[in-house]
Amino acid sequence: MVALVIAEHDNGSLKGSTHHTVTAAAQCGGDVHVLVAGSNCGAAAEAAAQIAGVSKVLVADAPYFADGLAENVAEQILAIAGSYSHILAPATAYGKNILPRVAAKLDVAQISEITKVDSPDTFERPIYAGNAIATVQSSDAVKVITVRGTGFDAAAATGGSAAVESIAAAADFGKSAFVGRELAKSDRPELTAAKIIVSGGRGMGSGDNFKLLEPLADKLGAAMGASRAAVDAGYVPNDWQVGQTGKIVAPMLYIAVGISGAIQHLAGMKDSKTIVAINKDPEAPIFSVADYGLVGDLFEVIPELVKELG
Repeated sequence: MVALVIAEHDNGSLKGSTHHTVTAAAQCGGDVHVLVAGSNCGAAAEAAAQIAGVSKVLVADAPYFADGLAENVAEQILAIAGSYSHILAPATAYGKNILPRVAAKLDVAQISEITKVDSPDTFERPIYAGNAIATVQSSDAVKVITVRGTGFDAAAATGGSAAVESIAAAADFGKSAFVGRELAKSDRPELTAAKIIVSGGRGMGSGDNFKLLEPLADKLGAAMGASRAAVDAGYVPNDWQVGQTGKIVAPMLYIAVGISGAIQHLAGMKDSKTIVAINKDPEAPIFSVADYGLVGDLFEVIPELVKELG
């Protein structure tokens, strides 16, 4: 058996999600190959070759792979899919955009957002907003899988010495084109990769009040997040949203401020190593998953906490 990991990258470097996916692929048994489909993506391919556990890196380099269009990347995967027993990608916007197309064209059932590999044909994945875990067994000849990164440790970025092989680029699919990209720029860590996250909820009261959390995040070197209620109210941008319909995170420390703890939010952060909840409602559901809870007025507690941190 040989597993193929679809690398998520920006042509110059790999995204951290790729390292988690390599770990899942290694647990499927057999060798692990990584496909880097991009444009002038040699640096990303070299980074992939250094990942511990990877035996080969395949590089498909063409201008129409530059922006990761699902149609083009899927065609490249399909061109080599016959050599693999498992095809895996991160359960990020990138992977979720590509693999359903691959699964459909291979006429197999995609296995989405796995959090554990029980055996080469059996996997665990959360359902019902994470309130239950389904064990899924597949008899398909090729298993097409997206991997929830929070369920697997990241493979070491160094220590590997995989061979790098250039392969023929599949033809441009030709029915889609990249138009533009709007990037949110921040000096803070990227939300899904941050080791510490400070999140605010509807209890913050307004977008301006989120500024109260900035000194705390600055002291801790943390990313900032939010609940869906805060995003829907227009307090903060969509890319801050943590939860089932937002980003799935598992930092070392998650501080939830003014967040009640709706099921969909808990689904996105309950795997955090340490959860601290600050809420004035002692009955708030967030306290059921918190390691440390503080009942109090956040507008008093947060400034005091920042002061104590020096």
